[in-house]
Amino acid sequence: MKSLPELLVPVGDPDKLGTALRYGADAVYLGGQALSLRAKTDGFSFPEVETAVREAHRHDAKVYFTLNLLAWEEHLDVVERYLEELGSCAVDGVIIADPGIVAMARKRIPHIPIHLSTQANTSNSASAMFWRDLGIRRVNVARELGAARIRAMAQKVGGLELEVFVHGAMCMAISGRCLLSAHLNQRSGNLGLCTHPCRFDYKVTAVRLEERLRPGQDMWEICEDEEYTQIMGAQDLCLIKYLRWFRQAGVHSLKIEGRMKTPSYLAQVTDIYRTALDDLAAGNFRPGLYLEELQQLGTRPLSTGFFTPERITLRPALPRTLKKNIVAKLIEPVRPGLWLMDVKHRFQTSDPLEIVLPGLRRPVLAAADYGVEKEEGLHVGTAHSGLRLLLHCDHPDLEPGLFLRSHFPEAHTGAEQR
Repeated sequence: MKSLPELLVPVGDPDKLGTALRYGADAVYLGGQALSLRAKTDGFSFPEVETAVREAHRHDAKVYFTLNLLAWEEHLDVVERYLEELGSCAVDGVIIADPGIVAMARKRIPHIPIHLSTQANTSNSASAMFWRDLGIRRVNVARELGAARIRAMAQKVGGLELEVFVHGAMCMAISGRCLLSAHLNQRSGNLGLCTHPCRFDYKVTAVRLEERLRPGQDMWEICEDEEYTQIMGAQDLCLIKYLRWFRQAGVHSLKIEGRMKTPSYLAQVTDIYRTALDDLAAGNFRPGLYLEELQQLGTRPLSTGFFTPERITLRPALPRTLKKNIVAKLIEPVRPGLWLMDVKHRFQTSDPLEIVLPGLRRPVLAAADYGVEKEEGLHVGTAHSGLRLLLHCDHPDLEPGLFLRSHFPEAHTGAEQR
């Protein structure tokens, strides 16, 4: 069997880097404070990039820097300054979409490998080899490609690494090139300012929309019992069932979308894919378990997108009341058996909790196993989101940076009735 693909996960700001590394990322991708297609994240200053590289390399992980905007003329001076700064950073690659910026990077930072962004829409082997001949080390293939086309490309592009998005939000546009946000809100998604109008709620003002050659068939969703509908909102991509296929096809890197997601989301999705890859290597692949865990995280149905000949909906979206909530993050030990924690979601301290450990391990803390109090020592019966509290617990697996999760879905805890 071929080696396992790299697990590449998003890191939107320095706080999320430790989470990604703790839960098993092989590599992370991050951006600066501009020019990276995620303008609403804090991003990294260049001193923070250097710190991130040192920390990632200490964990034998790689760091790829995103510079993947489709630039306007007025951006080029800033791009030049970014490239000059990157020259002294030991990043393992820079992700670019714009061919002009590719040329600038080859001139300014020839020692840093260039990875081609999905925004470049590389959809065939001839295009991939064109980029290879221009010095590109890796191509993130167009999101619109199915398994057969990815395999055919992989068989023809020797010497070029292929990277594929396997999990996260999908865009209705071609490889993310969309003008809806620019049209509605004067904020271009191609510059990192997308307001996601494809996920807005729209009101149906006509009875039905059908195509002339398909009479009687509703071509778009219409919900007669609802006032608004997310008519353009795509399902979320989830290809965890196909990890063996990616390994056999020789795909080098599996990429997870979500630099704007929360640290708790990042922890869980990284842990699930890391565990799945390790299970695959050990001959103990458990797709049902992984899908059950991933279903806890999404707000839209999980599907195969374009990967399969016909889109397969793997799991529906769970109602909020059927999800287990991340309730807290451990910050640091105060003394043995006492932890400072940030509360992320309200919970009752009489309810059992789960420790979210790498390897999909979820040991349960019964109510008798822990206690919660304020920093001045007062017992807490209800822990409210946004508070920093103390956790009394001597479980041997507790470490800084780990998350705690409710043991039962919210609907089963009775929290709404308390």
